[in-house]
Amino acid sequence: MTVRPADPLEDVLTLVGTTSRLSTGLVAGGRWALAFDPPQGVKFNAVRRGHCLLTVDGVPGPIELREGDCFLLVQPRAFTLAGGPDVAPVPAAPVFKAAGSDLARAGDGDDVELMGGRFDFGERARELLFDVLPPVIHVPGRTAQATTVRWALELIAAELRDPQPAAALVTEHLALVMLIHLLRLHLAATPGGTSGWLAGLADPVVAPALRAMHARPAHAWTVSELAGVSAVSRSTLAARFKRVVGRGPLEYLTGWRIELAAGRLRHGGATMESIAREVGYASVSALSNAFKRVTGLAPRDYRRAAGVAGRFADGEPVGGG
Repeated sequence: MTVRPADPLEDVLTLVGTTSRLSTGLVAGGRWALAFDPPQGVKFNAVRRGHCLLTVDGVPGPIELREGDCFLLVQPRAFTLAGGPDVAPVPAAPVFKAAGSDLARAGDGDDVELMGGRFDFGERARELLFDVLPPVIHVPGRTAQATTVRWALELIAAELRDPQPAAALVTEHLALVMLIHLLRLHLAATPGGTSGWLAGLADPVVAPALRAMHARPAHAWTVSELAGVSAVSRSTLAARFKRVVGRGPLEYLTGWRIELAAGRLRHGGATMESIAREVGYASVSALSNAFKRVTGLAPRDYRRAAGVAGRFADGEPVGGG
């Protein structure tokens, strides 16, 4: 039986509960500009036709968007989309509210068409994912590597034009496919444009060690053993891992184990004993001590803050009556 290699990006996207939501499309032409408030979640837009300018608060710009281009606004910053420079923007919210379920329209004409939406994440997404990405990711569409993104966009557009049974579910999954490919393209094109564990995925020495820890988080890894996985010396891995990821390999392992435990606590249904065993701690007390050291909260208090009802004694369900 072939064992599928661990995928840290998949692990994190699954842990933070990634979902997607499409928004009303935009058709514009002539002299136009729309000012958007800082969005919730991660905003994305794709240019299906024409071109426009993107300006994001705090980001040098503007960024020119051409047909097929996409962007992810990773941080909640105000931004402007415009047909050209030196156009006074109007608030976007009333324009989209007036459109209802139809296409929103700006300016005079239809030489520009954009499709957009947002990705929503769970409470840990900011530290696990957003903080290791730049505020905005621009992915040009006219590259061979963006083929899958264009494919997903065309299928989403087709589903929106002619909704079939389960169209909402199809478009949500296609949007997630697009997100994953956008992140992959960003990693491949700008390996220095990320930090933390995500930067480690693009590093040939660090990546094998990361994948090994994600594949077997409960294993009692040593730096020497991880160095063997990466085919380098112990000192080389320790120094390279800390430089790229920002902390040592065993410190990273502890953090990932606590993230996994926190995820189980948020969703309930497991005992502390089983959670400790799953994430590599020999006892409930050992997990509790590590959990409080990393998060500042005891597991019981973390569970309560997350709003999970249920008992929490050793051997009893974390969730449930």
